[in-house]
Amino acid sequence: MTKIPLVFWLVPIASVVALAMAWYFFKTMMKADEGTPRMREIAEHVRRGAMAYLKQQYKVVLIVFICLALIFALMAYVLKVQNPWVPFAFLTGGFFSGLSGFFGMKTATYASARTAHAACTGLDKGLKIAFRSGAVMGLVVVGLGLLDIALWFIILSLFYQGEGTALITITTTMLTFGMGASTQALFARVGGGIYTKAADVGADLVGKVEANIPEDDPRNPATIADNVGDNVGDVAGMGADLYESYCGSILSTAALGATAFAMNGDMQLRAVIAPMIIAAVGIFLSLFGIFLVRTQEGASMKELLHSLGRGTNTAAVLIAVATFIILYLLKLDNWLGVSFSVVSGLAAGVIIGQSTEYYTSQSYQPTKKIAEASQTGSATVIIKGIGTGMISTCIPVITISAAIMLSYLFANGFDMSMSAASISQGLYGIGIAAVGMLSTLGITLATDAYGPIADNAGGNAEMSELGEEVRSRTDALDALGNTTAATGKGFAIGSAALTALALLASYVEEIKIAMARAVNAGEQFIDATGKVFNPSTATMPDFMDFFQVNLMNPRVLVGAFIGAMAAFLFCGLTMGAVGRAAQSMVEEVRRQFHEIKGILEGKATPDYGRCVEISTRSAQHEMIFPSLLAIIIPILVGIILGVGGVLGLLVGGLAAGFTLAIFMANTGGAWDNAKKLVEEGYYGGKGSECHKATIVGDTVGDPFKDTSGPSLNILIKLMSMVSIVMAGLTVAFI
Repeated sequence: MTKIPLVFWLVPIASVVALAMAWYFFKTMMKADEGTPRMREIAEHVRRGAMAYLKQQYKVVLIVFICLALIFALMAYVLKVQNPWVPFAFLTGGFFSGLSGFFGMKTATYASARTAHAACTGLDKGLKIAFRSGAVMGLVVVGLGLLDIALWFIILSLFYQGEGTALITITTTMLTFGMGASTQALFARVGGGIYTKAADVGADLVGKVEANIPEDDPRNPATIADNVGDNVGDVAGMGADLYESYCGSILSTAALGATAFAMNGDMQLRAVIAPMIIAAVGIFLSLFGIFLVRTQEGASMKELLHSLGRGTNTAAVLIAVATFIILYLLKLDNWLGVSFSVVSGLAAGVIIGQSTEYYTSQSYQPTKKIAEASQTGSATVIIKGIGTGMISTCIPVITISAAIMLSYLFANGFDMSMSAASISQGLYGIGIAAVGMLSTLGITLATDAYGPIADNAGGNAEMSELGEEVRSRTDALDALGNTTAATGKGFAIGSAALTALALLASYVEEIKIAMARAVNAGEQFIDATGKVFNPSTATMPDFMDFFQVNLMNPRVLVGAFIGAMAAFLFCGLTMGAVGRAAQSMVEEVRRQFHEIKGILEGKATPDYGRCVEISTRSAQHEMIFPSLLAIIIPILVGIILGVGGVLGLLVGGLAAGFTLAIFMANTGGAWDNAKKLVEEGYYGGKGSECHKATIVGDTVGDPFKDTSGPSLNILIKLMSMVSIVMAGLTVAFI
């Protein structure tokens, strides 16, 4: 049995505190008044539609999970090329990921009407209900994530003796439950994104452009489906997504720590638990930040952003300070340098968030210029938006590049020798930088989950025909939500880039373990000079030499091209899926306007259920192929091109996927807020030609920012996770 240090128990304690506070915020929200009978009725429609969709999605995902678990069991127990714990770790990762999305979405569907009703009293009250309901999502994700990690660490420590290779086996085994989380997250993101954007496009193009009725007007048949989609895509999908990033960053760093300090048992154990302790402390600081969020009546957009920033920035500063104390008390080698690696990740998260806010908020020039372009039509809105989105990738890419270099150099003491020890310690620094970026996820995810709650609150206020003053408050909360959602997407892809890079190193270690397993079974690996390759003692440079991982190896180059292509192929498939689903929705809304007499006069009730059914059916059907493709590509590349091809695949997918995701999220967010700016009265206001031009831009941007873009950060991590889990199969074909 591996000895578990006393300080480790802070990890399960923090997870329980997070879940308890999530329950407290949920119960507090439920005590608030849901409003008039009409408000309750609308909220019930949305709740019923969201739960029906999620139930259907989980049925499809369950079938996929059972099939994959059986494959892993075959690899583990029959072919003997896989760790026997993997099938179980895979299932728990998917289960907890899905559970976090379910709890967050359930809270959001109860919170929207209560937020709208609270806005009747004041802006601050509406903000608190929406934000603390979003905090349920954040706290559930970090609580379940750390609980899953703690339980697996305790269980595996009972079965593996000592330190050294035992900790490497424990951490790499734990890492495999990340594939379950990634698989669940991809289905949730893709399916939810297709659902919400099919409804959104149908509601906008037919309702706002053709029928010239307001957004969220009860006469629009697609309105309920649109509100349902906000919850299944931007709450359940985002929750599952960041659950996977959160766990992946902690687990990959723990695995890198086990490898980097393998020759020093006591130090190795400290390096393994360090990211878990940082995440645990981050939970307590996130809670402190949540209670700091408040605002005043009549607050401007910048003041509202400052209100949220006060909570998130305070938590970030405090975790930066706490990291130095934690690593010092753990007596980790080069604790000061590793602490600065964490600060590098935190700083990168803040900079990417601020950059995203600048390029997507209507308070700043880029979005104002897009709104100004509406004076010459929808084409110039789209051209300006695409150009702005492309330019917006510069700061995040430079920032994440700087964070990678700094975290690497801080952790290895600025050792540029490229020795095995310096590489291992530097990679540990990159992993722990990702942990730093995600350490305060409890509050940063709250700002993201807040967005769809505020959006639904605005929809409820519109459909319930509440007063103009209430609607103006919910509009302010909704506009704030658009910016926080865009910021959250930038934050998610930034953390995914660091996590995916750490997973690359973990893949190398998993290949070495699979090779050692094959050697124990009697196989031999001969290098180019005829010398027997020993994976148990091989360093990272030895490994790279054996597999010829360099830019002159055509397998590596071909893998990189396939990885870059996979990002674009995935986006094309998901964009096409949204287009087909939206086309069905547009035709249905037009049909109802034409065939159900009296809808536009408010004398007849639209068939909301039919639109919900179209979105549900389209999402379930369209999400399967892109999601399975993300699993199949790494397996085929591993079998055909080998280890070098897989490493090229992961690097190409990471570089192209990260840049493309930033571009799509920022472009879509800017188009959305340009429309909001016109709706505030600029350039003719609602119903004007400029308004219609920005609606077209917003419609094009919907799948950019809510389907294809956010799904890319899961794609690059899932391909890494699949490669790690299938390492044994890849080795079998060497």
